[in-house]
Amino acid sequence: DDFLPDDVAAAVAAEFDDPAIAWQPLHHVNERKSVFGDLEHMGPATAATVRALYSPAMRATLERLSGVADLIGDPELDGAGLHRTDPGGHLNVHTDALAHGKRRTWSRQLNLIVFLNRDWEEAYRGDLELWDATVSRCEQRIAPLFNRCVVFRTTAVSFHGVPDVLACPEGRSRKSLALYYFRDETRVVPLHPTNYMPRPRDPLARRVLIRADRALLRVYALLKRYTPIDDARVTRLLRRF
Repeated sequence: DDFLPDDVAAAVAAEFDDPAIAWQPLHHVNERKSVFGDLEHMGPATAATVRALYSPAMRATLERLSGVADLIGDPELDGAGLHRTDPGGHLNVHTDALAHGKRRTWSRQLNLIVFLNRDWEEAYRGDLELWDATVSRCEQRIAPLFNRCVVFRTTAVSFHGVPDVLACPEGRSRKSLALYYFRDETRVVPLHPTNYMPRPRDPLARRVLIRADRALLRVYALLKRYTPIDDARVTRLLRRF
């Protein structure tokens, strides 16, 4: 808690409301939120914060904290940056892609998330859920309170998500700054794309849709790595599901 200087966190939160932000909607079965990852067009407070969190000093701190050496900050913010979830949004339980979308030798190692939600009420939902390795139970829920930071390893069993539909009032949203840290393995890293999983209580129809959507995302991960296809094009396709 109180991760950033309060005035910095407040400035970053305020920049979410910039009407010039070209939000990219990620709307399909497994998630419904919007992201913005163009560092050059972020607000000054946000851009400065991203650069500070990717600085050599911060990476060294995270290396000591995690035990992972040679961390790299991602200048392309592949999937990272500003994340906004509006009422009705969600993010199903999943493990993240274990490799960079474009840089074939980069393995993903850490997630860092800073929540930017003042006066967030429990009734709004939006907790970050951390699940066990078999997706049989939620081990911990973390409320997305203002200036709270969460850091965790990115592994094949680091299941997490925000699966309950957001219930905040219209005009409010769940805001976070998400940054990912990589390591250059000096060899091609297998893709291992985002792995969405149903929860035990999900009905059969939802389970089928989650798995079908996951299969489409695997195809997309291959196309993204080996072709010029980008997130905007695939988002338009996934909206059909």
